[in-house]
Amino acid sequence: MKIYNKYIAATALLLVLASCRAPMATVIKDEVKENLPQNFNQEEQQDANANSGTTPWRQFFTDPNLVSLIETALKNNQELLITLQEIEIAKSGVLAKKGKLTPTVSAGIGAGLKKAGRYTSEGAGDATTEIEPGKEMPDPLGNFEGGLMANWEIDIWKKLRTEKEAAVAHYLSTVEGKNFVLSNLIEEVADNYYELLALDNQLDIIQQYIKLQQRALEISKIQKEAAAATELAVKKFEAELAKSKAAEYTIRQDITEKENQINALLGRYPQPIVRAKESFMSTMPQTVYTGIPSQLLANRPDIKQAELELKASKLDVEAARKEFYPSLEISATLGLEAFKPSYLVKMPESIAYNLAGELAGPLINKSAIKANFQTADAKQIQSLYEYDKTILHAYLDVANLMSKVKNIDQYYQMKSQETKALDQSIDIANQLFRNSRADYLEVLLNQRDALDAKMELIEAKQKQLSTVVDIYKSLGGGWK
Repeated sequence: MKIYNKYIAATALLLVLASCRAPMATVIKDEVKENLPQNFNQEEQQDANANSGTTPWRQFFTDPNLVSLIETALKNNQELLITLQEIEIAKSGVLAKKGKLTPTVSAGIGAGLKKAGRYTSEGAGDATTEIEPGKEMPDPLGNFEGGLMANWEIDIWKKLRTEKEAAVAHYLSTVEGKNFVLSNLIEEVADNYYELLALDNQLDIIQQYIKLQQRALEISKIQKEAAAATELAVKKFEAELAKSKAAEYTIRQDITEKENQINALLGRYPQPIVRAKESFMSTMPQTVYTGIPSQLLANRPDIKQAELELKASKLDVEAARKEFYPSLEISATLGLEAFKPSYLVKMPESIAYNLAGELAGPLINKSAIKANFQTADAKQIQSLYEYDKTILHAYLDVANLMSKVKNIDQYYQMKSQETKALDQSIDIANQLFRNSRADYLEVLLNQRDALDAKMELIEAKQKQLSTVVDIYKSLGGGWK
């Protein structure tokens, strides 16, 4: 017995010594996070308490029609619904890992029949054995059993707990992924809504231009009859009118496609989008406060998602490393067993039980375990790079959009001045044309320039509003 105990102790010691050679995970310094600038603009100090990214989207957007569209999108958008199912899948993964920490207990029944050869040790033994005085063992021998079976891996190295923590981190990352989808969805709905309003206003402008061209054509015909203009002028005005009408149909098609794009985001079939186009040009963009760059780490769901995935990957490496350690498993059975069903009720003779413990660990041929560890280690490094990339892109997004907000405001002001000047030049050119003091080409060029300037002014207003939405989303807004 002492020799047997020494053998067990020696085997356990050998397993532990072998497990001590488990490889270490790669350690990489996170320089991107450590070197994050203090401010977005180093020349300007930002107020950390003023950050538009923390403003709930219902307070940030004031257009009731837009708010209604966003609410519908949050209920019906298919991509969001798919993401919600990913959360449920990750939640099930947590439950699966948690279940491994507790014993597995199952119940079962069985029946069998066995015939041993007479000239075997088992057959010869059964033939000379009596169950009861004067009652021989039956041949063939039946076997009926039923009971409970339990298996339990003792988490001596906390490997199973580590796997559960990794599953929890992954689950939390899917929640942040859902928040990022929310933020993107709100941004897409708002941007497309402003683009639709811009198309509505461009359609009004082109229709006004068509009326202007029709009047110019009538004047050119009158002047031709009075020999004050030529047929060439009439044809030029007719061509310009046809070109404008063609542009009108192009804009109408763009409006239809944009409405359907919004409906797709809202998860519904095509239907009219309720909107008020009249106030579009007078809409003032929201004032955006950026706060400081470190707040991106807490506000942006994509950064938090990448951070949680990094945490999960580190835990995966730790769990993979613990695969090199020996594992301790305990198994037990308790039930009734007899060769005849009527004997199952005879107790304690029919009671059967079994209890066993097993300590086992890898000694040779660890290729699969090594490969699993190396894969987990590589994914950990990959997750770190992904986290750094997300932080860097988030910072650059905000920095670029801050500059864009300023420049687009200046661009809009300049386009407003250009439009006013060209409107005045149209009136002057028309008067000169009626008095035969200006060529029809001057009238056409002035009208075209004015049309282009108005179209560009509307586009500038749309970019002005959309840029504010984009920077709001880049600061981490939209999901609260």
